[in-house]
Amino acid sequence: MENRLSEFLDRVEQVLERVQPLLPDALPVIDWTVCLAARWQRMGQHGGLRPLQVRLDLHLHDLLGVDRQRTQLEGNTRQFVRGLPANHALLWGARGTGKSSLVRALLAEYAEAGLRLIEIERDDLADLPRVVEQLTGLPQRFVLFCDDLSFESGEGDYRVLKSVLDGSLEQAPDNVLLYATSNRRHLVPERQRDNLDWQQVDGEVHPSEAVEDKVALSDRFGLWLSFYPFTQPEYLQVVHHWVAVLAARAGLKWSWSDELEKDAIRWATGRGNRNGRCAYQFARHWVGLALLEGGDEQRQ
Repeated sequence: MENRLSEFLDRVEQVLERVQPLLPDALPVIDWTVCLAARWQRMGQHGGLRPLQVRLDLHLHDLLGVDRQRTQLEGNTRQFVRGLPANHALLWGARGTGKSSLVRALLAEYAEAGLRLIEIERDDLADLPRVVEQLTGLPQRFVLFCDDLSFESGEGDYRVLKSVLDGSLEQAPDNVLLYATSNRRHLVPERQRDNLDWQQVDGEVHPSEAVEDKVALSDRFGLWLSFYPFTQPEYLQVVHHWVAVLAARAGLKWSWSDELEKDAIRWATGRGNRNGRCAYQFARHWVGLALLEGGDEQRQ
């Protein structure tokens, strides 16, 4: 009997040795007094929060050309941090105009006041009830951040998400808000044919219910902020700002010139857009090239 038991235990140990490398790593317990951000990570049918190391070097004053949006979202966040009523926010519009950067800059601004950021993927939003459950009762204020929330034509899971958002957001504790970004105002493609399917009954026009069904998803957000492509003066203003910031960090002597301005315009033209991301990328290119070509001679 003892020999059989010993053989059985040996086999169990061998099986565990083979299975253990396939199991996901255990998630650490998060100390929110020192951890500023985390990401929801799906593991099989379960999930958990994994702490993130974040840099707080992007500030609200770095975001130019979006003054109105910055003021409104900061005001909403300030209400939230102070325990006052605040709205879930949808930031939508042109790519590269600072939607995601604005949310991350708020963390740098209000981290000391207790603000924390949790990233969650669109495909994991069905886990919202689990996420909210882990945050209930904590003294910190949590912004759940979903970047690039949108759905393609033919996808029906936006209806599932709509019901999840309804249940999760309406029952969420007062220390949780959802901020989402999207290139689409209503999160799903809208087709002209959606408006063609209508019927007239007793003189009343009934638009297609498909339109209302799609628009209803974005109605879950109380604050809508729209972002538009930059004008050329706005774009050049952002270029000037980031060149100054990056040059100062590197100790580079520089001055604004017509040639630099022309280079910045050519850079944007080659990419077919003028936005904050493009301006930042050009500034990195220009400062890096200046340091490479000038070496120590151009350093202060």
